[in-house]
Amino acid sequence: MVENPLVSVIMPVFNGRRYLKQAVDSVLTQTFADFEFIIIDDGSTDGTAELLKTYAAADKRIRVITRANQGVTRSLNEGLELALGPLIARMDADDISKPTRFEKQVRFLKEHPGHVLVGCRSLLIDPNGYPICEKRDIALHHEQIDALLLKMMWPVVHPAVMMRAAAVKQIGGYDTRYRTNQDHDLFLRLAEVGKLANLPEILLEYRQHFQSVGFNNVASQVSTVAEIAKAATKRRGIPLPDPIPGKAQILRPMDHHRNWSWWALRAGNVATARRHAFAMLAAAPLNRASWRAVFCALRGH
Repeated sequence: MVENPLVSVIMPVFNGRRYLKQAVDSVLTQTFADFEFIIIDDGSTDGTAELLKTYAAADKRIRVITRANQGVTRSLNEGLELALGPLIARMDADDISKPTRFEKQVRFLKEHPGHVLVGCRSLLIDPNGYPICEKRDIALHHEQIDALLLKMMWPVVHPAVMMRAAAVKQIGGYDTRYRTNQDHDLFLRLAEVGKLANLPEILLEYRQHFQSVGFNNVASQVSTVAEIAKAATKRRGIPLPDPIPGKAQILRPMDHHRNWSWWALRAGNVATARRHAFAMLAAAPLNRASWRAVFCALRGH
């Protein structure tokens, strides 16, 4: 165990062995090294626990808690209770932090005492780690971020943030009523006690894949975010801003391949665009949209 770390990194994981090594290595190779790394193994059955034991034996900064499954929100709060550092960095077991992420976020929080959270721009990557595009709608300044959160948009990436532990504990941590979108609620409540910001650099590779929480139970997530935004406006005594999200669109794997192909093509990541255009074609060879995506990806624009 590390004594008096400046940063406590909290990462829950459930059956995440496929991407776990990349995620853990990206934390351990940060240019800023004064941290403890709290990993909550939330009842994994895929060999995650065994891999984490190997890491913990090799690096004293790692603390692994393995127990029965309790869900992400309870795991996050457990990590907060164990954290020794005055700063909390979030990380997910399927993402990749750039080497200077912690260094730059620590510097920002030292220089901006009125801020309680800082995130960063993020690069979307596909299940195999190929670049898709920069995540859209990332705002840099507090007023923009808060307004977008109230509009039920997504201007902060949860595994990209660093927060002041005192502020997170002041507002009571993550609300256990929310099994998903607990970050959206936390960010809105943090915005009521301090300022939020994002760094302009891309410091996280944010993986898109079909097993992630964001790809499952979309309808319930939309209704949960609406409930969270309404609760925030009620606390603040302000009207709920437009737009209120409509009915959630359920996307098939082919729909995601289509999105990833076009997003990658527009961002100039032609190789990624081609991979997902051909995945579309394999799934729906008689679909005109599949052939159009393949044609444009092969052409490169």
